[in-house]
Amino acid sequence: MTRIIIIGCGDIGRRVARLEQSAGNVVTALTRSEESARRLRALGIEPISGDLDVPNTLTKLPAEDAWIYYFAPPPDHGITDPRLQAVVANLKKENLPARAVLISTTGVYGDCRGEWVTEERPPNPQADRAKRRLAAETILRSWSEKNNVTSVILRVPGIYGPDRLPEKRLRAGEPVVRAEESPFSNRIHADDLARACMAAMRRGRAGAIYNVSDGHPTTMTDFFYGVADLLKIARPPAISLQAAQQRLGADILSYLAESKRIDNRRLREELGIELKYPDLASGLAACVKKF
Repeated sequence: MTRIIIIGCGDIGRRVARLEQSAGNVVTALTRSEESARRLRALGIEPISGDLDVPNTLTKLPAEDAWIYYFAPPPDHGITDPRLQAVVANLKKENLPARAVLISTTGVYGDCRGEWVTEERPPNPQADRAKRRLAAETILRSWSEKNNVTSVILRVPGIYGPDRLPEKRLRAGEPVVRAEESPFSNRIHADDLARACMAAMRRGRAGAIYNVSDGHPTTMTDFFYGVADLLKIARPPAISLQAAQQRLGADILSYLAESKRIDNRRLREELGIELKYPDLASGLAACVKKF
């Protein structure tokens, strides 16, 4: 039996927790509020009190020989990740974990002009959010090499699932870029991501990076149309990319500024992952069962 520590126990963290509990492991998770602690206890997860933004609250993480899943996002500003830096700074020689898995983003590759992207491609982040994620990767790899701790990095695109669909945006009738101008985008079903996290923890090579994508990129417009059809609501209006520059928010525009197709062969061949939802059609078909 292995002690599991989840830092950033949101949707993916809870999915991983269920899988680890089914494997017979004890799961703990960092939390900063009593309300969150109560929710964790109801799921059979042992809460650990601590706040990633207050480093001196992280001194008692029971990390010795544990497996740490780090799913917490960086702060929403800047180009570094002081949260992860605070965690590793508080893990002393006598309290080191055995393994660590970090969720990062395929955004670290930047705009690849629609090319297929493997893990060998040098990072070239353009958005600040991607720069923060690359900083987190660097922090973890440097720390793990120095302390001889096995760490694995998962680069993840858009995540979707029954509770992770853009229903509010669609019902508001917000437009999308017309299909012929929409760049390639990539995604992974939440269940497949949770399984990939477990596989990485058990079989990932020390210092390795794995793209976690379904391997069948489409476009953001395809995705919104697919979800609208799933929810049986009207498809959003399509506008030109030029019009989108005036009407859409900065976050959406930053995604539209990048086009890439993510190769997932290393995930499948090295970690032995057989995806339950290898494309958008199969993943959305599973989501419909929840409605």
